[in-house]
Amino acid sequence: MRTWLELAAGELRRYSAYRLAVLAGVFTNSVFGFLRVGILVSAVTTAGGSLAGYTAEGASTYVWLGQALLAPLALMGWSEIADRVRTGDIAVDLARPVDLQLSWWARDLGRAAFVLPARGLPPLLVGALTVGFALPGSWTAYPLGLLSVLVAVSLSFALRFLLNLAAFWVLDFRGIAGLYFVVVGPLCGLYVPVHLFPDWLAALAHATPFPSMFQSPIDVLSGRVLGADALAVLGVQLVWLAVVALLGRLVLARATRRLVVQGG
Repeated sequence: MRTWLELAAGELRRYSAYRLAVLAGVFTNSVFGFLRVGILVSAVTTAGGSLAGYTAEGASTYVWLGQALLAPLALMGWSEIADRVRTGDIAVDLARPVDLQLSWWARDLGRAAFVLPARGLPPLLVGALTVGFALPGSWTAYPLGLLSVLVAVSLSFALRFLLNLAAFWVLDFRGIAGLYFVVVGPLCGLYVPVHLFPDWLAALAHATPFPSMFQSPIDVLSGRVLGADALAVLGVQLVWLAVVALLGRLVLARATRRLVVQGG
């Protein structure tokens, strides 16, 4: 446990050194938050004040919580493992007396522990002071919401880790990473809530782990789901986390058996 905590703390310190990047990220998230709020609230207003259970205030809440989660979830991509495969440094990682998946998982949690308050809370505060949003109707939404965010960050890492392992087989990882974002963005609820999808598209989205990574923590944090419903959402998140993490271990085992260092 001490090893994982030290890895997480080291990554937290590494990300805390990039203060200008943090400020730029806060500004960008806030600007795009206003754009997203304008579009989604207009859609709700056009629909008569309520759309799939979202009021204007609920739509604003959805957007600003989503903006707060963008950086912790690293939805825009992450390629550190793929880069190390390309340069050959992955051989050093595999020779170390620590589990590759668990060590990077600990590091990613350390990264998220910094960027959540540093890049997530400021846009949330901007939204609260300007547009406003609704608070959950029960105090249980807060602890369950934080747990849901923790699982979502872990699920996001498990997916990104699995995706990066493709670098063991392909020469150029960028195409796969681009395709991943094209698919994940719509299906996780980044652009519009999954609850607004037509039935067939919602069924398709829920057949993937992507809503559990973005839509689910927002639903729990905002109080859209409470009590037993919130626990059920958490249960689905945990199932997807277990499935994707196990798949990552299986693919990693196969990759290490036929390790070919590309470009180095």
